[in-house]
Amino acid sequence: MSASEHPLLENPPDTCATHPLGRAVRLIGDVWVLLIVINLLSGAKRFSELLTAMDHVSSKTLSQRLRYLEEIQFVERRAYPEIPPRVEYELTDKGHALAQVMAAIEQFAIEHLTDTAPPPCP
Repeated sequence: MSASEHPLLENPPDTCATHPLGRAVRLIGDVWVLLIVINLLSGAKRFSELLTAMDHVSSKTLSQRLRYLEEIQFVERRAYPEIPPRVEYELTDKGHALAQVMAAIEQFAIEHLTDTAPPPCP
């Protein structure tokens, strides 16, 4: 497909926030979302386990991202009626599908960006 035949060039989105591609880029561009997904790939985790594994994230940020991922059905929150209460987070099928996208991006980076200097930090 030539550049002039690319669907995004023929019909550019009005806004990235409402276009599915824009939403996907915002989702996978969020480092905390990606770290949550990476950490949940090995199975369900408690909030404290995620907080420890993600090192520099604040509990507020982690809570916000988990709530968002739950809203869009990428993560399932399970509360167990025990004392003390136990809550675990686990990837849904949609969450596991994001892992496939991340693997494709990693493969692209290995093939095309290995010898490239990293971009400057914002």
